[in-house]
Amino acid sequence: MTGWTGARQLRATRRADMTDPASSKPFPYSIDTDPTDHATSSGSAVPDGGDNAAAADIRSRAIRSYVLRAGRMGSGQIRALATLGPQFILPYHAEHLDLAATFGREAPTVLEIGFGMGDATAQIAAHLPGSNFVGCEVHPPGVGALLQRIDERGLTNLRILQHDAVEVLDYMLAPGSLAGVHVFFPDPWHKKKHNKRRLIQPPFVARLASRLAPGGYIHCATDWQPYAEQMLEVLSADPALVNTAPDGYAPRPDYRPLTKFEARGIRLGHGVWDLVFRKREA
Repeated sequence: MTGWTGARQLRATRRADMTDPASSKPFPYSIDTDPTDHATSSGSAVPDGGDNAAAADIRSRAIRSYVLRAGRMGSGQIRALATLGPQFILPYHAEHLDLAATFGREAPTVLEIGFGMGDATAQIAAHLPGSNFVGCEVHPPGVGALLQRIDERGLTNLRILQHDAVEVLDYMLAPGSLAGVHVFFPDPWHKKKHNKRRLIQPPFVARLASRLAPGGYIHCATDWQPYAEQMLEVLSADPALVNTAPDGYAPRPDYRPLTKFEARGIRLGHGVWDLVFRKREA
């Protein structure tokens, strides 16, 4: 089996296995169909405090990079949503989030977009107790699963936003408020006609960079080589960012654990590419 064929088969298996909620990882992000139609000088598609009707019209013209699939929820996930959700799920509000008040402390805050079932997210939060983490995910079984991990590990430095990441970035996170952003294994939308749905696009990267503090980082990872190449091109083209790896792709940082799909892919001889870019110092 060649690497390319094996990767396609693995991806098809992950998409087809709809009885296993862990096989579905929609990414909570809407891509603007034409960002130049309504972008502001800050790179934000909808200006803070903008007209609600205009914002609704923009969202109606957006291309989503995720599909909400009906995933099976276990009784433990349902129970976690009911009992732990009020404590750890942040309600969406179109106003800047007070991160210090949210976590009860001043600490570097990292945003993860599309955490899937949350295993890696919980491991990273446990490994880095000195940082705060906000996970953005729209898939209810994944949210329930991460709540279970939070409870099992007794994590206090992790919160969840079950909402579209673009609106979270535009309205809830102030410019310069983040120490880092994690985007691990987003859907590669490998068919050419679907490439426009990919998460890592120039307007989205500009949004991320605007929310990073100077010296903050964006860490992306993918197991699909054409998407890795696109990520490298898009991230390299953003003037606010600089690559931390002189050869293009970075070694996997110690804090990012191997996911079960990644470990399976490695056993089959597939590649995995990490990219870590930092925001230039002011």
